[in-house]
Amino acid sequence: MKAIDTNVLIRFLMKDDERQSEAVYRIFKDAEEKRQELWVPLVVILETLWVLDSVYDIPRPEIVDTIDTLLQMPVLKFEAQPALQQFVNLARDTNLDLSDLLIAVSAKYSGADTILTFDAKASRLNLFEIIRIKS
Repeated sequence: MKAIDTNVLIRFLMKDDERQSEAVYRIFKDAEEKRQELWVPLVVILETLWVLDSVYDIPRPEIVDTIDTLLQMPVLKFEAQPALQQFVNLARDTNLDLSDLLIAVSAKYSGADTILTFDAKASRLNLFEIIRIKS
């Protein structure tokens, strides 16, 4: 199985480089015809969230919908796919930073009870536990 990097996923989604986008399309089509899957590491999704938000200024609901659509593609196989589906569902119900939310659900999926943090906003989600500093 072959894995894909963030830039491959971004070319597929944004089609901002015609030659690279066409190459990605052919790779996806070829894998689909051969009934092969392309592995998508969790860190690629984390980077994709950042790029879509910070570089392309895509609105949050569109980013969440995009990840949901990617999850439906048979040619893509995702690390921690159940965690990613939970991420999509929670992202629609909360305004927590998408990266923090992905960190939380992936940690939970991996067996963590909570995620320790200094981030007060993140700690509003029950997956996080605020670290209190004693004075």
